[in-house]
Amino acid sequence: MRALIFPGQGSQVIGMGKELSETYPEARAVFEEVDDALGENLSKLIWEGELNELTLTKNAQPALMATSMATLAALIVEGFTFQNFSFVAGHSLGEYSALASVGCLTVEDTAKLLRIRGNAMQNSVPKGVGGMVAVLGSEIEIIKKIIDENKDKYECFIANDNSVGQIVLSGKIEDLEKIMIDLKSSNIKNIKLPVSAPFHCKLMNNASLVMKEEIAKLNFNEPKNILISNVTGKEISNSNELKELLVRQIESSVRWRESVLLMIEKGVTEFIEIGPGKVLSGLIKRIDRNVKVSAINSEEDIKLININE
Repeated sequence: MRALIFPGQGSQVIGMGKELSETYPEARAVFEEVDDALGENLSKLIWEGELNELTLTKNAQPALMATSMATLAALIVEGFTFQNFSFVAGHSLGEYSALASVGCLTVEDTAKLLRIRGNAMQNSVPKGVGGMVAVLGSEIEIIKKIIDENKDKYECFIANDNSVGQIVLSGKIEDLEKIMIDLKSSNIKNIKLPVSAPFHCKLMNNASLVMKEEIAKLNFNEPKNILISNVTGKEISNSNELKELLVRQIESSVRWRESVLLMIEKGVTEFIEIGPGKVLSGLIKRIDRNVKVSAINSEEDIKLININE
């Protein structure tokens, strides 16, 4: 049994999807659809622009979705169908790519929604006030205990439970600097991440309010395959629940490790990462080395996939 997985922010690179768009007209059509939806030449930025501009949240989110959907379009040309996989999941903004992949939303609506989401998340906290820290080689229970025992000293939040030994924290810079000292004194490795906002915590409340209003305007189709929620790490049962979870996702921890474990428990033996890079593939290998993992970044990668396996 297979699952398709879609990467989130941080996987963006200049030139992503360009080769596929030159090889597959269907892939190029996805980029053109996103350009039309946003009323700008985002594909030019993706293929020829500056990385610091592409990395801006308002650009990175629709750009990554466009690349993932273009990749999927190329895969479908080669014979891949909805019958070839059972589950879909995406990391943070990748959840929106997952929604588009199974027909819950059109690519056009997803692009517009992600542009709004990106702006709202970036504007929730003034630049330089919040940030994120990766914690490596520890366990989530240990980090939760440190946060809880020091709640009078600083306020930090678990933003991502990515894999065994990889957790990401969010908070105000001043609080993150304090917890980094405590982590270091406990011999727990931590790295400040190059992001400009504290995603997936209550500091994103303004973005939640914006997204609640925007998501309420849209009609979501029932998915063709089973979606796994970032918020719960469980299956999403219907479109009404989906809308609620997408709003909650802005401030909630991404339960990626739990999501992957659930899919494995349900019988998934192969994960296919649809989009740039291999970030999620690496995380899944840390979670369970026995499952098969593939990442699609090129025509050559597509040719390596046994469609009907």
